Amino acid sequence: MSDVTSFDIRVPIGGTLGVLGLILAVYGAVARPQTSAGINIDLWWGIVMLAFGLVLFAFGWSAMRR
Repeated sequence: MSDVTSFDIRVPIGGTLGVLGLILAVYGAVARPQTSAGINIDLWWGIVMLAFGLVLFAFGWSAMRR
């Protein structure tokens, strides 16, 4: 199988979402929080983006290793 056909788009998208989620989560933890109903929006959406990015990255990585 050639290298072009083994490329999985989930790896770079998952990596990008993971990095952006990490930045947003750190910003939400350090900076003055943007709150809605007492919930730190930046922190929680950063965690969600980080988790989703890691899931995409893991699925893409495992599919490329087969």
